[in-house]
Amino acid sequence: MTNRLSRKIIVVGSTNMDMVVKTDHIPVPGETVLSGSFFMNPGGKGANQAVAVARLGGEAVFISKLGSDIFGKQSFQLLDEEGIDTSHMLSDNDLPSGVAMITVDQSGENSIVVASGANANLHPADLENALDEIGLAGIILMQLEIPMDTVLFVAEYVASRKAMVILNPAPARDLPAELLSRLDIITPNKTEAEMLSGIKVNNIENAKKAAKAIHEKGVKNVVVTMGPLGAVICQLGKIQVVPAPKANAIDSTAAGDVFNGALAVALSEDKSLTDAVKFACEAAAISVTRLGAQSSIPYRNELIAAKI
Repeated sequence: MTNRLSRKIIVVGSTNMDMVVKTDHIPVPGETVLSGSFFMNPGGKGANQAVAVARLGGEAVFISKLGSDIFGKQSFQLLDEEGIDTSHMLSDNDLPSGVAMITVDQSGENSIVVASGANANLHPADLENALDEIGLAGIILMQLEIPMDTVLFVAEYVASRKAMVILNPAPARDLPAELLSRLDIITPNKTEAEMLSGIKVNNIENAKKAAKAIHEKGVKNVVVTMGPLGAVICQLGKIQVVPAPKANAIDSTAAGDVFNGALAVALSEDKSLTDAVKFACEAAAISVTRLGAQSSIPYRNELIAAKI
């Protein structure tokens, strides 16, 4: 899709420690639900996507900020063990590492509250030593669990270079026009697509309308992820639907992150956007059959074994 300088994928984003409770249903305000299933799992949208890139065969570089605490040290070690280039990760002496509180119900749906911690302190000035690396990357993958000015700074920095910029616009928020115009691909889920387009996205037909509306705001390519319904692609104004494989979902945590990491890997291997979305749907379908964030991310050989 673009003349990239390298196959290197730079992920700029968040690192969290996820604290997960598995329960029958997600409590409503004021309700207490008793549950005996609890575990901790490294997460954060940026870290999850970097791990997905590495496990699926991509060359991953991760830029993030961690607290100088036990969670930060554990996350750094685990990411390093995944084969991710962590040389541009930063430590914050003032704020703790990010933490996410996740409730997962029996159908696999989740509810998440994030205390951003050091993630909220990753500012453009922190990227100074990584700019040469960013400038030579093939793909830049970002999310919105870090400050918007940092996301916009990176997108603007690579605008005159040959890197492809992919934004996973999560958590959902309004995006400035100057950012949208600098994106090669945006990957909202249905909630995020609704916010960006103003169109209620409750089926594939409405997802098509939302994808076109977002494209008309200046994004070259839009991929709306629809969970078990697959994904809707608006590529330079042309619409296509990619179905998702059937999966026995038990936990959707990080499924979107797996999708985005897989998408970046496939594009780095010069696959078409359609084929890359198919690859991403297959990887995400495997992840929802497992509990946890990074613990659910598949390896490339698992997709090969599944004849994907």
